[in-house]
Formats: sequence, structure tokens, C-alpha cells
Amino acid sequence: MTTPDSDSVLAEQLLRFTRRVHRIQKRHIEQCGLGVTPAQSRLLRTLTCYNSPPRMADLAERLEVVPRAVTTLVDGLEASGKVRRVPDPTNRRVIRIELTDDGRKALGELRGARRSAAEEILAPLTDAQRQVLGGLLDTLVEGGLEAAPKRGHGC
Repeated sequence: MTTPDSDSVLAEQLLRFTRRVHRIQKRHIEQCGLGVTPAQSRLLRTLTCYNSPPRMADLAERLEVVPRAVTTLVDGLEASGKVRRVPDPTNRRVIRIELTDDGRKALGELRGARRSAAEEILAPLTDAQRQVLGGLLDTLVEGGLEAAPKRGHGC
């Protein structure tokens, strides 16, 4: 009789945990009533990382998705008035994506939803356990590289 090795058990736990996180965040985002998907929420947050409106290719690179995926996300957000496409002032062939006032307002509500989702997810942990988890997650996110923690909104 064989027993699963500890890495495969950890891998399964991580997969189950990420599915749980996604499910809880999705529920909290839906409760906002903004009609925004988790992926659209991530794109809105990513827009705040730039000093000026980014190109779709810039967003695709930062989100680590194919450009077509960004087009679909922007289409939905533009239809709901949360972003708009604007021509680049120096090259009219280039289109940039900027937040609208409605998009900024939605971001505030989405931050609250993410915060409440995090509270629900982390509720079973003590403050000390949360601190340990934060350190472990920093190590995993960075892949063991010596880098400064990048906590916050992900920029």
C-alpha cells in the first residue's frame, strides 16, 4: 500500500484553498451588485497601478493573460461605463484604457468586498497564524527569490 507524498498532499490543499478563495471572493463581489466579475475586478485594480492610462498590451502583460482576454474584459467594463478607450495623444493608432468616475466608485465598493472576503477566509486564524501565513505566502509568491514583500493592491 502506498501513501501519497507530502508534496502532492500540499498541492491538493493549495488547489482546494485557491478554489475556496475564488468562490468566496466571487460571492462577495456579486453581493456588491455591480455586475463585475472577479477578472474584471482584477483589471480595474490593475488600472490603478499606472500613472497614465495603459495600453491593452500593457494590461495583458501585467495580468499575465493573452491580449484577447483583456479585450473581452475591457468590452464588458466599457459597456457598463467603468472604463473607456481613449486614443494615445502621441500615436492615434494606439488605444489606452482609463477608469471612469463610475469605475473609481466601483473600485471602492470592490475593495470593501475583497476586505470582507478576506475576513471570512482568515477568520479561523489567530493574529500570529496570519502573520506566519503572510510570510509563507510572500515566499511562495516570490518563488523563493530574495525580494521585498509586495503586499497591497498588487502593483
